[in-house]
Amino acid sequence: MGPPKSVMLASIKIQAWWRGTLVRRTLLKAALSAWTIQCWWRQTMARLLKRRLQEKMDCSLRQIYAAVKLQSWVRMWLTRKQYLHLRNSVLKLQDSRNYDYICRNHSAIQGCYEITGKKIKLQVDIFFESQICRISDCVPFPIKN
Repeated sequence: MGPPKSVMLASIKIQAWWRGTLVRRTLLKAALSAWTIQCWWRQTMARLLKRRLQEKMDCSLRQIYAAVKLQSWVRMWLTRKQYLHLRNSVLKLQDSRNYDYICRNHSAIQGCYEITGKKIKLQVDIFFESQICRISDCVPFPIKN
């Protein structure tokens, strides 16, 4: 004969409890492993996103610096062009005022200029026989504030 029925029921309950414990332990280990993998993946994606954002910001900054440098070169070139034009005009005025042989017979040119801060004031008088032509202008320098 076998063991009594109460012992059989007790052993079945113990085996069921043990199997349940093993299953719960296995499920807990699987859940912890999945959670660990998810945390690692989130960190990896966050690092990747941060790196991409930094690369885009660096590229954007390089473009901004290049645009600023290009704008400053163009402003410098335009300022230099205007300066050379004004300098040549002033030199012509000075030459005509100092050397009478340019306009000795028919006309005479007199002029004056004044440079103040950000602009140049020009006044040119051209005498041609009995007529006078007066030109006055105030030209600002393109200086960035």
